[in-house]
Amino acid sequence: MQIYVGNMSYQTTEDSIKDLFEQYGTVNKVTMISDRETQRPKGFGFVIMDDDAAATKAIEELNQKEFDGRTLKINEAKPKEFKPRNDF
Repeated sequence: MQIYVGNMSYQTTEDSIKDLFEQYGTVNKVTMISDRETQRPKGFGFVIMDDDAAATKAIEELNQKEFDGRTLKINEAKPKEFKPRNDF
């Protein structure tokens, strides 16, 4: 299951998120999203866990919890919506 993790502190690292989610099961991948131009973190990312039951438990227990001074917003990731580009 792919999990959306939002409202993260800019100081939060992939390792700290992985450690947080590994309390619930095996984490396959953590991806933090950064601005393309500035490389500054955008404050959200994704966690992939194979075990759906563990992922659901992590979502239920970590959503709205404080981590690194911020209240996390966590839910199952939605498929990326296609947006046509305007390159005119």
